[in-house]
Amino acid sequence: MRYSVAIFILLFLLCGCSSSSVREQYSLKLKEFPIDCGSLIKSIEVDRLGDAEFSSEVMQVDENMVKVNIRFNLKGDTVKQNDWQVRIKPAFKPVFNWAPHLTPTVNNIIDQHVFRSPALIATDQQQGIVIIPDLDILSKSGKNRWYMDMDAENNILSLGMSASKISDHVLYERQPGAVYEGGIVEYGFYIIKYSEKQELANPFRLPLQFMWNKWGHDRLVKLSSEDFEPYVKYAYNWAFNTWKESVWQEFTLNGRKVGAPVFIVNTTQSPNYPGEVNEREFRSIWNQAWFSSLRSASGLFRYARRTADKTLLEKANLTKELALSFPMKDGFFYGLVGTDMCEVEIDGKKYNRSKGWDHYFWGNSNRNPFTWDAKQSPFHILDMSWTALLMLRWHEELEKDERLLTYAETYARALLGVQYENGYFPGWLDVETLKPTEFLNDSPESSMSVTFLLKLYEITGKEEYKEAALKGMNAVKSVISEGRWEDFETYWSCCRIGTPDYIGKKVARNNMYKQCNFSMFWTAEALLECYRITNDDEYLKLGQRVLDELLMTQASWQPPYIYVNGVGGFGVMNADGEWNDSRGSLFSELILQYGKLLNIPEYKERGLCALKTAFEMMYCPQNPEAKQQWEKVWPFFNKEDYGFTMENYGHGGSTSPEGEGMGEFTIYDWGNGAASEAYNRILDKFGADVLR
Repeated sequence: MRYSVAIFILLFLLCGCSSSSVREQYSLKLKEFPIDCGSLIKSIEVDRLGDAEFSSEVMQVDENMVKVNIRFNLKGDTVKQNDWQVRIKPAFKPVFNWAPHLTPTVNNIIDQHVFRSPALIATDQQQGIVIIPDLDILSKSGKNRWYMDMDAENNILSLGMSASKISDHVLYERQPGAVYEGGIVEYGFYIIKYSEKQELANPFRLPLQFMWNKWGHDRLVKLSSEDFEPYVKYAYNWAFNTWKESVWQEFTLNGRKVGAPVFIVNTTQSPNYPGEVNEREFRSIWNQAWFSSLRSASGLFRYARRTADKTLLEKANLTKELALSFPMKDGFFYGLVGTDMCEVEIDGKKYNRSKGWDHYFWGNSNRNPFTWDAKQSPFHILDMSWTALLMLRWHEELEKDERLLTYAETYARALLGVQYENGYFPGWLDVETLKPTEFLNDSPESSMSVTFLLKLYEITGKEEYKEAALKGMNAVKSVISEGRWEDFETYWSCCRIGTPDYIGKKVARNNMYKQCNFSMFWTAEALLECYRITNDDEYLKLGQRVLDELLMTQASWQPPYIYVNGVGGFGVMNADGEWNDSRGSLFSELILQYGKLLNIPEYKERGLCALKTAFEMMYCPQNPEAKQQWEKVWPFFNKEDYGFTMENYGHGGSTSPEGEGMGEFTIYDWGNGAASEAYNRILDKFGADVLR
């Protein structure tokens, strides 16, 4: 159904108010909408755009969705207007709000850069609405930047156009200076109404399905296992051949030969770089929730076994030996091994260099609330549970090395000893006293320990591990309904917004916590494992809801201002700017598992796209758009650099055709090595058919 909506101008001239507070606006007549929106929406107000002629249309999409189109005819005029808005006021007071980005103050907006699967969601126990920008119109909007805003305190959902600036890392603020050229200016959005219990129980499913079917599915390139093989070959050739001198680390610990790719390298370590090497961080090898050498080695093992490559198989096993070499303290163990660093001066310039593996130390991830010194950093339960889980998976799926099981179970006994009565596991333990520290002692990081303990229960049959795991899962359930997705990355990575003031508290203006999708992944995985063990459908329903919230951070479309392929790529949190983050490779198998179990083709497509975009940032001929961007930023790159892979794109919150957003480093265990592991694992577990 399509028809014109009568509109009239409401000019608010309030006595005593300054002219800056006056908004000239139109009001859409909800009674004339083709479906009943008046029971859910109190008003929809549309700002004027200069003196342009205004018109609007409302089209019925289905019984619960309408599409609103707005047009301004500027004719030959150019309009300068700093801010233009559509304001939607619900007729009910929501108890749950969701938006893709935080806007803590009235100055903040959700800039189009973070429109991955853009929506504003507001629900209570009986009803809800979802607002989705019309991405077809946005794709043609040119220089007119779109935004959204969630003002939960005043119960207003806004969409608009404005120039913006980046503040902090990464929030956006509206800025003056927007200019609209003469002609037609269009804007549009969809409204979905909820009234069914299943819609309210999982408010993310319908918008995800709609956005993927409309904008994601048609851009999905059919993939096969052959399509991924070149990327894997580039990754391993890069790490173990052309960049070997910088990447591969091999040394002896207590008489045991060990080895692994280094944590991080940058463009100064390219064999084609014309200057001196300047190492970005201390030389190290990690077994941590992000950067896991053991995870990458398991993928290398699978590849070497499949291709009968004895050299690569030896390297995989050297990394396993390194993981088993990490010393324990009463069952808890370190998360990295590093070298001392020094500064060297060459031609008057100082460069960061390693002293070598004769000067090694054990430490833990310095992404924590307490210290930047890895030597002093506390034990992180999350990191240890992840590494122990990987040991069990290696033991179960690759080779029956009993040392892996013994190491993991030694840790498990220590883990059970620190579980709280309420079911949660601590965040960090002091490295000296082994006492829990201050932060994240009731967070969804506990979900990782749930998955680990359930796997150990499967292998050993010991009920104590199952009981502890289900107790932990029951604790984490309280996180789900309120969206309290707090983990170490939320507050102690590069995005320090709200650290520590937001911890455990909602941002009042948005009625949302600062969130990271990493803990969504761990929880969706843990709930799936709980379902497998218990066959209790409640775990599966909750797991799908968490998975869908995770997928709200996945790109369901290809913006014209993202200069690499972005469909299926992931962001990170609601206060950062990444596209195509490397975590997509970690998430891909879980999405495929849910798709297979629930028989939802959308999940299969999303899972494959997540895997594909994990390789999208690789410098190689298979990625022509990204390759062109790389060469604009680093013109010395050539075929010896094929395989170099930045962990994400547009991290700082902006991009440009000139290469802004490309980055300058590779983390093997969170980039090319991790993506290769995901592909090799999926190929082994699902077979080549899933990739067709």
